Amino acid sequence: MQVSVETTSGLERKLTIGVPASKVDDVALERMKELAKTQRMNGFRPGKIPLNVIKKRFGPHVRQDVVSEVMQRSFYEAVVQEKLQPAGAPHIEPVSMEEGKDLEFTATFEIYPEVALEDLSKISLEKITAEVGDDDLSKMIDTLREQQANWVEVKRKSKEGDQIVIDFVGTIDGEEFAGGKASDFALELGKGQMIPGFEDQLTGSKSGDEVTVKVTFPEDYHNKEVAGKEAEFATTVKIVNKKETLKMGELAEKLGIEDGNISTMKADIRKNMERELKQAVNSKLKEKVMDSLVEAHNFEIPKSMIDQEIQQLKQQAMQQFGGQGASLPDLPSELFEERATRRVKLGLVVGEIIKQNKITADKDKVRNKLEELASVYEQPEEVINYYLSDENRLNEVEQLVLEDSVIEFVEGKAEVSETSMSFDEIMNPKQEDAPAEEDKE
Repeated sequence: MQVSVETTSGLERKLTIGVPASKVDDVALERMKELAKTQRMNGFRPGKIPLNVIKKRFGPHVRQDVVSEVMQRSFYEAVVQEKLQPAGAPHIEPVSMEEGKDLEFTATFEIYPEVALEDLSKISLEKITAEVGDDDLSKMIDTLREQQANWVEVKRKSKEGDQIVIDFVGTIDGEEFAGGKASDFALELGKGQMIPGFEDQLTGSKSGDEVTVKVTFPEDYHNKEVAGKEAEFATTVKIVNKKETLKMGELAEKLGIEDGNISTMKADIRKNMERELKQAVNSKLKEKVMDSLVEAHNFEIPKSMIDQEIQQLKQQAMQQFGGQGASLPDLPSELFEERATRRVKLGLVVGEIIKQNKITADKDKVRNKLEELASVYEQPEEVINYYLSDENRLNEVEQLVLEDSVIEFVEGKAEVSETSMSFDEIMNPKQEDAPAEEDKE
């Protein structure tokens, strides 16, 4: 086999590969001999069909199959011989395929780039430190008491914060419209669940009242058929409920503390808060490390790898739409290109860090990660066994451990500064209003 290598551009390589004619013709001949033994044709006894008849009928098809197989096999032998690492599938084009002559073809493909790791000590990281304070625990308990509160019927006029149960029928110009009718609808007054003005007109109503609610749908309402139109809702108030916040012991029982022990409940809630806080802090550190690695490294990325990543991102987007891929238009690749490029680049850098520093998924760390993942379930051992019983699922956990190990490695090399934040600042970050973009002429 003769091989020549040409660098066409950047990471793209073009192999010209020559294969002796015998590698194709001899194999094709042997296959046609086998066909002669098994084929049935009118006028010939089984196994007695002349080879020239088989060759005339099946020769071109058999030869095409053999040529395809030889080109694929020869390509992989060639890249091993030339010590090349293809980053994607090759584009193969035959040059000469005539019977009796040497087979010649070209294979064009991209190779993996050489990733030169930058000095990680030059990376600056901001690491967040935080803890769950007593005030944080008290706020969380108050939130849980509010969320788990009971609704109790009262015989009085409704007010903000109450819940009313209503039936209503909406009409526009005297005609009912789709989506404008409901029965036993629970509405918490003051939460802004309905269009503006709806709740205001029902505040102060009592059980048995019949109220005609007059509103105008917003111009940007999601249902374009009613957007901007005036509507009336014939509404019957059936029940008025007030919210009764749970007592501490009641909350404990509702959260699964059988004896209603308040101290046990607080300890459990604090433990959950600490676990969530740790996950949030680690997530922020991971994001900073990954951003720093992407920013610190600059090298050419194979377009074929970016294209593959774009396809994966497209599939994920389809799944997020409920798997209705067939009914969705093909999403433009440009929407995913920046994210795909970042992911490929990051994967190459992280892979090189793992390779050069011989980072492995330590068994103890894998076990610890499994226990961490399982700790949120009622039967953690069953969850652990679920992962251990399947190699693919266990591999997912090992990849998480490898990723964590890379974060830990980079953190150990980088220049790290610490910033203290509160539980609330981390878990409930305030969304800053985006500055208005200036008009451009």
